[in-house]
Amino acid sequence: MALNLNYEPNVLVEDTNAITREEWLKWRAQGIGGSDVAAALGFSPYKTRRDLYYEKSGIEPAISDDENNWVAKEVGHRLESLVAEIYRHKTGYEVYAIHKLFQHPLYPFLLANVDFFVQKPNGSRGILEIKTSHYQNREKWANNSIPRHYEYQGRHYDCVVNLDFAAFACLFGNSESDFVMREVERDLDDEENTVAELSHFWNRYVLARMEPPYTEKPDLALESIRRFHGQADESLPDIHIGASFAPALEQFLVLKEEKAALERSARELETKMKGLYVPIADQLGQGISGVCISGADKYEFWYKPSGRTSIKKESLEKLQMEHPDIYGEYVSTSDTRSFSVKKAAV
Repeated sequence: MALNLNYEPNVLVEDTNAITREEWLKWRAQGIGGSDVAAALGFSPYKTRRDLYYEKSGIEPAISDDENNWVAKEVGHRLESLVAEIYRHKTGYEVYAIHKLFQHPLYPFLLANVDFFVQKPNGSRGILEIKTSHYQNREKWANNSIPRHYEYQGRHYDCVVNLDFAAFACLFGNSESDFVMREVERDLDDEENTVAELSHFWNRYVLARMEPPYTEKPDLALESIRRFHGQADESLPDIHIGASFAPALEQFLVLKEEKAALERSARELETKMKGLYVPIADQLGQGISGVCISGADKYEFWYKPSGRTSIKKESLEKLQMEHPDIYGEYVSTSDTRSFSVKKAAV
């Protein structure tokens, strides 16, 4: 599949600011946008391929978590113009917005809603992807790197709109020193492979109405299952599954026993370690640190106190009975599930 670079993108929506959120979601469902690419390729840290399939198929989750992250989304949206202005100030490049939904003319399922566009003095044009993040995520941008899911988002926009490079600007705090910017040139070989993989996802799963398998990290997959299947229902009868799952169940039992053996070993080691520092703790008394010098060796050690605050179960029950309004405001219940297996003869 050789990429043709002699094209202009189609415009599906002339002004994305003039449509409702419901209309916007309907347009998004018609293809793969930049923020969908990492999920479609199977390396998104936020959603699985199954999640993306459900979105494009119009299948709503049984449990919505939108209320939990609306503040972060709103902050990011409101700071977009500021981050773009910092980038313009630092580079001197022309930065401008075009509020359109673009479509690749040769691969109509590839869509792009670009934050900002950039034009350099030499005439080359690219996209500017704006990000805001917590300071603890700064290491993900260290050594001139770009988080992979963001990089492929920018590369996707270059592919759809047919531009030369993708620039990224990320703000971590409230000063200019809390700002990083990165840039990647368009890579046509990588783009060709990506388009092929996105085509496979769109045709094999979305158009064929077939759920893709879970291939992501287990925690991400289990969270997806929770959201789309809903809360556990203890009134349901046993669910009978096919014999093809028996090897996985057998392997689970083997690994469970290995884990239990390691935990027993760890507990034994922990007991031995405590036995070694019992006389040292006796020497410290109420002290929390000490020093031991033996010849040329110096040992520094600590026996620090730690504590945690908790609410007794009976106190919570009393609060729920006597002050249900306060209980409802401050106490939440999460649905966590544990998996176990027991083997027996039929």
